[in-house]
Amino acid sequence: MKIYQKSLTELEQIVQNKTRQLTDSKVEQAVSQIIEQVAENGDTAVRNYEEKFDQVKLTDFKLDQAVIDEAYETLDENIKQALLLAKRNITSFHQKEVSKGFIDSEQVGVLRGQKLLPLEKVGLYVPGGTAAYPSTILMSALPAKIAGVKEIIMVTPPQKDGISKAVLAAAKIAGIDSIYQVGGAQAIAALAFGTETIPRVDKIVGPGNIFVATAKKQVFGQVAIDMVAGPSEIGIIADDQADPKQLAADLLSQAEHDKLARPILVTDSEKLAQAVSQNVDLQLKTLPRQEIAQASVLNKGFIAIVKEPADMFTLMNLIAPEHLEIQLENPTQYLNQIKNAGSVFLGKYASEPLGDYVAGPNHILPTGGTARFSSPLGVYDFVKRTSFIQYTKPALAKEAKAITTLARVEGLEAHARAIESRFDKYYE
Repeated sequence: MKIYQKSLTELEQIVQNKTRQLTDSKVEQAVSQIIEQVAENGDTAVRNYEEKFDQVKLTDFKLDQAVIDEAYETLDENIKQALLLAKRNITSFHQKEVSKGFIDSEQVGVLRGQKLLPLEKVGLYVPGGTAAYPSTILMSALPAKIAGVKEIIMVTPPQKDGISKAVLAAAKIAGIDSIYQVGGAQAIAALAFGTETIPRVDKIVGPGNIFVATAKKQVFGQVAIDMVAGPSEIGIIADDQADPKQLAADLLSQAEHDKLARPILVTDSEKLAQAVSQNVDLQLKTLPRQEIAQASVLNKGFIAIVKEPADMFTLMNLIAPEHLEIQLENPTQYLNQIKNAGSVFLGKYASEPLGDYVAGPNHILPTGGTARFSSPLGVYDFVKRTSFIQYTKPALAKEAKAITTLARVEGLEAHARAIESRFDKYYE
């Protein structure tokens, strides 16, 4: 891995250059065309794009329930039990996120409040390219179920040999209502606008490649989205007490996702930096997804050596990584120093894949530095808030002057007259 040992200011500039989010105009244009065609031509456009991009000719997008049931019944028992364990832990964690509305009647004659309502329909995108992601189904669908979403529709790219049994079983375990064999930008467009067979949804969640992420960005407004997720990231803060073999393994756990994934280590130990770099090279040689991980390490990964321990946190807060490991002694004491991270893993036994699968906190996380202002997927993403107000006439009278004053300051005379009309002052 590339190792940088420079001043904090220089390292900050390197970080900004390495993590800058760039727009691909060709992808933007291609996705825009796909969305337009699907919005206008529905199933016909989707079918044509599936044949073009996935080389699969489909007569029916919707997967028969019998196929899903069979996948669940015939799934390897060890895989099934692992999925059920993950479901229990994810459910127990996200149940703690449930919140309620409120009613405020502290002022005489005034009733204010907020009510929370679940979304009606949610679309779940499950990638199906270079790997199968049953864990993503659980992470997406279970918070939605807890929130009270009435219908969850899953889309996933068709596979020549059929969709993975683990994916279908996870969908059954999570309570998915229907599955459509559609992928890419055309799947996002179908969920956003609806087609003859694929229902229109209120929100689209789930990760995907650059075409999926771009499509989600472009349909936002027509439909809600969870986030525009980029390639996976892992940041590690460690000192010389950490195990370089373990750190290398953790860095590669995210590098193998995508050639554009970002594995980053920040340390105050030159010795550790060198040892981790060597171990990354050694472990790469035996990885089944070596080509992907190696491209990630060479093009997007790096190790930064800082002078002061506090600088490790300054730099990592600038990076705002999707996943952040704190591999320091007594790691919990540093938690308050982390301002920007999707999910934080404390100590040597909280390896990042723990969060990917069974710990319970969601693994659909902000990427590309967006942890500065956004959060992991949760129950709160599947509810909407509506406020309500009720005033008696005496209560309104107390505040009428302030309302009409502000309305006229803004040049909105009709606003002021609407209030005054409640007090026997009418206008021709």
